[in-house]
Amino acid sequence: MSRISSKFAALREQGRTALIPFITAGDPDKEITVPLMHTLVENGADIIELGVPFSDPMADGPVIQRASERALLHHTSLHDVLAMVQAFRKTNQDTPVVLMGYLNPIEIMGYTEFAEAAHDAGVDGVLTVDIPPEEGGDFLPAMKNHSLDPIYLLAPTSTQERIEKLTSSASGFVYYVSLKGVTGAASLDVSAAADKLAQIRATTNLPVGVGFGIKDAETAAAMGAVADAVVVGSAIVSLVEQHAEEPAKIHETIGTLLAGMRAALDGNS
Repeated sequence: MSRISSKFAALREQGRTALIPFITAGDPDKEITVPLMHTLVENGADIIELGVPFSDPMADGPVIQRASERALLHHTSLHDVLAMVQAFRKTNQDTPVVLMGYLNPIEIMGYTEFAEAAHDAGVDGVLTVDIPPEEGGDFLPAMKNHSLDPIYLLAPTSTQERIEKLTSSASGFVYYVSLKGVTGAASLDVSAAADKLAQIRATTNLPVGVGFGIKDAETAAAMGAVADAVVVGSAIVSLVEQHAEEPAKIHETIGTLLAGMRAALDGNS
């Protein structure tokens, strides 16, 4: 059983919803990423989604686009991101890490080379926005041969046929985008998400995480009531941007935000 599957199984036994924060590796500099990953765990993160900086992050709104730009100013590469995960693993062998990014850097490295390096670094899953399963070719076998969970996005517009296609290729969990748009969008319709989650769950036994639009403890708790996991990105990355010159403030404010979400998800707010 993968680290991701084990985590969800443990949470299911406890009746708890997974909290999955997202940060961009190398934002605002390379030195903060590993300590920040530990801060996320200390404040309630169950799984970490680590963004690989990319020059054209098409699924991301302006907040995360700017995070990629800041990281790329410091020349943060895919090799750097893998080194960060490896450093994190020196003191944390339990928390699953999912890389979120785009195909180009992986393709340049080579599918097998990337999969082997990611596995050796301690990566558990890969969410690659711009490679659907029908174009997976050598990508999917490389991931699965190296025990990496391929994670796919489903949207409000996904048809039943599309849900079946993606869930048959996915492992670990499925990421449901709760709204039409990019990361950081404003609206959140929990009832509509609940209806779509029912459709997805009728198709697969994989856990379903929900992201895009979760900004605070209230929205995390509302979505956590219907989802297996909530993914929080732009709200966290905004704090990195706001306090880019004050590393201590980044840790403090993100820790406070996550701790509040964790308490709300656990019903202790």
